[in-house]
Amino acid sequence: MKSEEIKKAVRKTYGKVVLQRTSCCGSEPLSKRSKAMGYSDKELQSVPEGANLGLGCGNPVAIASLEPGQVVLDLGSGAGFDCFLAAQKVGSEGRIIGVDMTPEMIDQSRRNAENGGYRNVEFRLGEIEHLPVADNQMDIVISNCVINLASDKAQVLQEAYRVLKPGGRIAISDLALLKELPAEIRENIDAYTGCIGGAILLEDYKKAVTAAGFKDVDYAFKTARDLVEAGIQATTDAEKALAEYVVSVYITGTK
Repeated sequence: MKSEEIKKAVRKTYGKVVLQRTSCCGSEPLSKRSKAMGYSDKELQSVPEGANLGLGCGNPVAIASLEPGQVVLDLGSGAGFDCFLAAQKVGSEGRIIGVDMTPEMIDQSRRNAENGGYRNVEFRLGEIEHLPVADNQMDIVISNCVINLASDKAQVLQEAYRVLKPGGRIAISDLALLKELPAEIRENIDAYTGCIGGAILLEDYKKAVTAAGFKDVDYAFKTARDLVEAGIQATTDAEKALAEYVVSVYITGTK
């Protein structure tokens, strides 16, 4: 699949998610899925209505070790869920920038920020392969189940490295593979926009992070069995078939 074909499909899919208020990534009830992904009831209740669309595969804010006054960038910020949680951590002296390439997501996230009275959060329309952010500006870069949607993941990671200050860190939640997907899934555009088809091998993901320049790279992952124990169950035949391939991974690293 060509890069522009992928981007067009992703924009279309996630634009519909905003308009229809449905998750493309799982059949579990929204609150149950979010709690299984590492969010607390307090976090879920603290953000504006419509911010959590249930699109994540983890909680990157939980591993980002955010401190007051920091500047944070969210790659693929969606309706702003993780941005609003991060804003609460960095306080009024800090700043959050969310970047998303889907216009409907940017419109929704800006409405959510206004409705929630967030003054330290802004959202920019742009591609994570070409971030609308200057060099050496960010303390932390977070991302939640988005890099798998990018056709050039190496460039995304290089961009994250570019915008970070020296000593800045990434805190990524994403999907990765334990073994290669069958070709019919890998080449299926619906599987790609559903966060599966574009996922890469866990070992290749770690290598890409290191190749981008990051040091002290660490990772942890949850298998399908771990997710079932957390409350996410494979219900469709497709979800059950993919369980042996896909893991939810956290990756951290330092510039």
